[in-house]
Amino acid sequence: MGGTIAGLSSAVGLSALSAGSSQASTHSAAAGDAAVLNKALFYEHQAIWAYQFAAGKLSDSDVGKAVLAVAQSNLRDHMAHRDTLTEVVKSLGATPAVAASTYDLSAYIEQGEGNIDNDVNIAKLALALETDAAIAYGQEIALLKTPALITAGASIGADEAAHATAIRAAFVSLGVDIPVVPASFLSADTRSQWIVKV
Repeated sequence: MGGTIAGLSSAVGLSALSAGSSQASTHSAAAGDAAVLNKALFYEHQAIWAYQFAAGKLSDSDVGKAVLAVAQSNLRDHMAHRDTLTEVVKSLGATPAVAASTYDLSAYIEQGEGNIDNDVNIAKLALALETDAAIAYGQEIALLKTPALITAGASIGADEAAHATAIRAAFVSLGVDIPVVPASFLSADTRSQWIVKV
């Protein structure tokens, strides 16, 4: 497991961060970075829970199988993000955020940004979550003080945007007439262009 984490950390530029070699210049910078990363870790835990929960709700239809294939790929990435963020938060001398037993997604459902009642709506819910994850990483990395963490946060944020794009591509492959990449930016200002309403 340690080799896997080291490999993942190296892949996103975090290999230089350890308990004795943090590039943060002060203890408060390291503590601030750890707090930001723990927010990201919360969302990774939420995404993992949501994908695992929704997987059990998908049908055995072609649409359900297509949604599941994308979900499994995205889930693997979220698990890698979780593992890496956990190790980096520890290396900064902080306690990593732990996963809750359940997460409240009702705000998404109430806003018509997905549901768990059928395969298509589950995909729409995943799209809204991935869109928000990409936006959150974009906003949060601006608060980091350690250059290697800023780079890594941007890398993870790009992966979240790729997840949203993959879900939109799955919709297109199923015959939904939407652009795979609906805007030049994925931000709070363009969020409504990225999600697909119920």
